[in-house]
Amino acid sequence: MSSTTTAAGIGPIPEAAPLSLCAREPHVPADRLVAEMVPPPRFDSVRFATYIPDPNQPSQTEAVGVLEGFAGGLGGAHAVGAPKRRLFGFGKAAKKSPAGPRGVYLDGGYGVGKTHLLASLWHATPAEPSLKAFGTFVELTNLVGALGFQKTVQTLSGHRLLCIDEFELDDPGDTVLVSTLLGKLVDAGVALAATSNTLPGKLGEGRFAAADFLREIQGLSAHFRPLRIDGEDYRHRGLPEAPAPFSDEQVTKTAYATDGASLDDFPHLLDHLARVHPSRYGALTDGVRAVCLTDVQPVPDQSTALRLVVLADRLYDREVPVLASGKPFDQLFSEEMLNGGYRKKYFRAISRLTALARDAKDIVHD
Repeated sequence: MSSTTTAAGIGPIPEAAPLSLCAREPHVPADRLVAEMVPPPRFDSVRFATYIPDPNQPSQTEAVGVLEGFAGGLGGAHAVGAPKRRLFGFGKAAKKSPAGPRGVYLDGGYGVGKTHLLASLWHATPAEPSLKAFGTFVELTNLVGALGFQKTVQTLSGHRLLCIDEFELDDPGDTVLVSTLLGKLVDAGVALAATSNTLPGKLGEGRFAAADFLREIQGLSAHFRPLRIDGEDYRHRGLPEAPAPFSDEQVTKTAYATDGASLDDFPHLLDHLARVHPSRYGALTDGVRAVCLTDVQPVPDQSTALRLVVLADRLYDREVPVLASGKPFDQLFSEEMLNGGYRKKYFRAISRLTALARDAKDIVHD
């Protein structure tokens, strides 16, 4: 029979302490970093068949057909050492680079199902998971940071397909880095698929213009066929209101009462994230079933904020509820940050943490 103790202000709690993210310093081998480049759990079960096109938007039905054909075209011999084929249209096999695009860019506004389609493409491609990769732009840049450029090229060159979700154009240096990487991979016969965000300061930020994407990736533009996906955003537009924070006592009691929960002071966690490479944030949350945070405060600077964005993405991918005290999540970032070049990332982090905070209401112990 498990024993209990009493903590000031929160009553009886189990003696077994919750986990602490701050106590974790994961060391992730390179092969795991690459092996984990698969659609996140939220998109484990999506397929082309589960994408329901809007009958008033014929481009959605067309996109499914084109992507199914694209996936089917990747089912032959591995690209490395094999004749390269055109992926769109028809043509004879060639020993040189294919005349047609080696990739597809999904061009559409928020909430039209681009990530659903991108993950469906990954699932539909007839190749072993080890021969196809799926990740966000940030995860790809983090992989380069962890492995080095040449090792990343060597590792991914054996793949048939690389899917990049949320290709980001707000950092010119990263854009050039990834564009150079993709050029090497295309030369090795790797097919590409991507979605993207909106350039900062653009009018109508609800959708991204394919012309901007193709211009920013410079020499890679010839390798992508833009595939427009029209439609209305199926999600609520604008930032949802963050739920009111709980008390320190409620958060602590819930952490002790919830199997697999972590408990950390928010400012200390932010400090800890600076000592862990962002490519390891997924491993940081291994086995964590709920994240409990006390004393949530606005982040102090942009570097800290960008690290928090990555952690929020990993928690959202894994559907880990977040219970917090202190300030609500819609007060994490300053007005200057929300009006700056990285505002898209900050809005995404607020939206995702807010969703996870709502999920956490089911585990609260009063």
